[in-house]
This record gives sequence, structure tokens and C-alpha cells, in this order.
Amino acid sequence: MSVLKLTIAVILVLVGSLFPLYAIAYEQDAAVESQCSRTSHYDIYLSGIHTGSMERTEVWQGKSAVVTSTSKASILGVGTQYDQRAELSWSNTHDEWVTDNFHQLVTGFRARDMKVSFSQDGLESEVDIDGDVDKYSSATIPLRDVDTLAIQMRHFLLQGRTQFALVRQASDAIEPYQLYVKEPISEEIEPWGEVTLIPVEQSGAEKVTYYFAPEMDYQLVKARYHGIILKGLLELNQYSSSCD
Repeated sequence: MSVLKLTIAVILVLVGSLFPLYAIAYEQDAAVESQCSRTSHYDIYLSGIHTGSMERTEVWQGKSAVVTSTSKASILGVGTQYDQRAELSWSNTHDEWVTDNFHQLVTGFRARDMKVSFSQDGLESEVDIDGDVDKYSSATIPLRDVDTLAIQMRHFLLQGRTQFALVRQASDAIEPYQLYVKEPISEEIEPWGEVTLIPVEQSGAEKVTYYFAPEMDYQLVKARYHGIILKGLLELNQYSSSCD
């Protein structure tokens, strides 16, 4: 694989696996009862070079949400755009957040149109990519898109969990992850100043470290992609909310 193709592949991993992970959700017993929204802006860096940005919006209504995100990245003159819309809700069966469906559209390099629907318990999925349909299943852990993974990750953190397992529905496979909560650290995060962060390390198909900020309602303000050749970094730079 050429350096350019490898670089674009890493960008798509960042876009598809990390960008949507900056989710803020209410707990089951504190769900938003009226509609409200949150909008976040992020920067993406690849091996220290700024290569793109993203805007992400959550619209909450009670125990369900619609999350939309749009990102653009470019390197060496080759660009790609990522758009996703995900619907998620609270499952009384699992006492967890589960994905109802999501639609992902990538244009430019490695373009695809991906539509995914899930069973009510989240253990089965149907994936349509450019008209080719496949089905997937998980024995016990619900399959989720990246937005719902982040929301469930936050839920586990608020429960005080120190490790947990999650499964992502990827384009051509299901990807199990094991996640480990580490000791808090302090770091300067512009424009908010010194912030206490809780690192969560992910192992599995991709190795990623997520950094949650408890004083910012457990907003995930940073994520690092630990590639062998290329390193990725995502940073939150702007955030607004109409939610209480």
C-alpha cells in the first residue's frame, strides 16, 4: 500500500471510529425530557499535521437521540468527506443504550453508502453497502455504531466501571473491543485551561486512548489513534449546548 493510500485509510479510521465518539448523553434516570441539542467542533491531526475538521450535532428527546456528523479531511490534495446519521435509544432489556439504525456516506477516496439496521435487542444487524447486503450477529453484547458506543462508554464510566467490553458494527465485520479505565491526569486543553482527564484505553482492531473530562459533564475532549506508522489525534475546540 502506498503512503498516500495508507494515510487516507488512517483518516477514514479516525473519521469512522473516532470522530463520532465525542458523545455526551444523560443517564437512564436523568434523560432529557424535552428536546435539546449539542453541537461540537473538532480538529483532526495526522502525525502532527492538521488535516481536517468536523461538526457534530446531537438532538435529544427523552430516552432517544439522533446524532449527525459531517467531517472533511484532505492530505496531499486528496480529500474525503464523511457524513453519518445515527438513531439510538435506551434498551430496557439490556439497561443500556443501543443503536436503532444508522446511515453513513463517504465521498471522495474510498467512497461508500452504508445503511445499517439493528434488531430490537441489538444482537443482530443488516448491513447494506452500495446494494450488497450482509447480516451479522453477536451472542451477548449488542452491536452498536460508534456514536452509541461512546454514549454507552460514558454510561459505564458514570457507573464506576474500570473495564468493559463493547462491539462495533464495522462495514464488513463486527469488531470487539476491550476497554480499560486508567488513573486521572491533568492537562491543558484550549480554550478551557487545565482540565482533569480520565483516560480510557481501547484494545482490539484499533488501539485508541480516549480522554473524558468529568468537570465538563464527561465530555470526551481528546482521542489518540496509536497506529504503527501514522499517529492520529482528535481535539475538541468548540462546544455549545441547549441541554440542562
